[in-house]
Amino acid sequence: MGAALDGVRVLDMTHVQSGPSCTQLLAWLGADVIKIEPPGKGDITRGQLRDLPDVDSLYFTMLNCNKRSVTLNLKSAGGKRVFTELAQRSDILVENFGPGALDRLGFPWETLHELNPSLIYASVKGFGPGRFVNSKAYETVAQATGGAMSVTGFEDGPPVSTGAQIGDSGVGVHLAAAILAALYQRVSTGQGQRVNVAMQDAVLNLCRVKLRDQQRLAHGPLAEYPNETFGDAVPRAGNASGGGQPGAALRCKPGGPNDYIYVIVQPHIWEGLSRLIGAPELASDPDWNTPQARLRKLDQMFALIEGWTREHTKYEVMNMLNAIDVPCGPILDTRELIEDEGLAASGMIVTVDHPTRGAFKTVGCPLRLSDSPVEVKRSPLLGEHTDEALTELLGYGPDEIERLRGEGAI
Repeated sequence: MGAALDGVRVLDMTHVQSGPSCTQLLAWLGADVIKIEPPGKGDITRGQLRDLPDVDSLYFTMLNCNKRSVTLNLKSAGGKRVFTELAQRSDILVENFGPGALDRLGFPWETLHELNPSLIYASVKGFGPGRFVNSKAYETVAQATGGAMSVTGFEDGPPVSTGAQIGDSGVGVHLAAAILAALYQRVSTGQGQRVNVAMQDAVLNLCRVKLRDQQRLAHGPLAEYPNETFGDAVPRAGNASGGGQPGAALRCKPGGPNDYIYVIVQPHIWEGLSRLIGAPELASDPDWNTPQARLRKLDQMFALIEGWTREHTKYEVMNMLNAIDVPCGPILDTRELIEDEGLAASGMIVTVDHPTRGAFKTVGCPLRLSDSPVEVKRSPLLGEHTDEALTELLGYGPDEIERLRGEGAI
């Protein structure tokens, strides 16, 4: 059985992270993703943050698996002609240039729609309509303007960005969902459409529970937060979830920087938990045995639990808490994750061979379809598939390809 997106062709005009994370998802699902790159240079991330000299960086290889690379000079007449023909034969075009960049090259939506009425033209931009519409955005800019930084960190500290790339890869996931919806709608309409996702909007969507709390704040302090004072906006609350079930990151032995476990205290587990931590009397103490009573002293409650967790490793704590149905998870650092045998066995950490840099590890596809298994393949070398694509898709012969190469078009 073929892959889910077999037969779907994507022109990938993206670079860095927000766009490539989207098109890599489409490639993993079986689409033929043709990455268009400038001759001689390619995607800027090929050379960024290199750990080895003169080879594609991990930044590039980990965001561009399962794709083909075609080099094309879109400022040349020959390059424009090849691009036009590729657009006419593609289902989806994805780009994350600055505002108006593709328009200035002569390929606005109206032109591409006329060339190929069934083409889905998808874009990542920093911002939607409004005062920031023409502004550039990067990962942390999106986190700042989408609300994430204002609620991340501790009450007495500055706004903090999260290490998860919710601004770049987060918008990529949103864009992939929108593209797949447009692709499905095309089945009934026969028409392509314009698809846009703004980075600020994607981060805001991921912060919706904080907008929930913003509206709750109008009716008084948020009891689920450990903060002593509240202003007119949702505060930073450290590792407290602020949700219906209180949680905290608790230190474990031997006391290293990531020897912590995150523990959530649900109402029904209190009796078993109090016995486990050596304080069985709290199970019947009215000052402790109801969620309402504990809510008034969350810091005190978690200090009691931490007195017990400090005596055990985070894995020991997890096993003991799981046995009594307490939701918890050890804080796993990047080394633990990349070396995790379970993640390797499940295909979430994969080793990929590469012809110039050698084997490297990357994240596998988190989307699991029973009839469309994913094999993670290496990222392409710069221009590796130019001749192949021009021959296979456009019917160009060797002489025509060499002429284009001599003109600097490819």
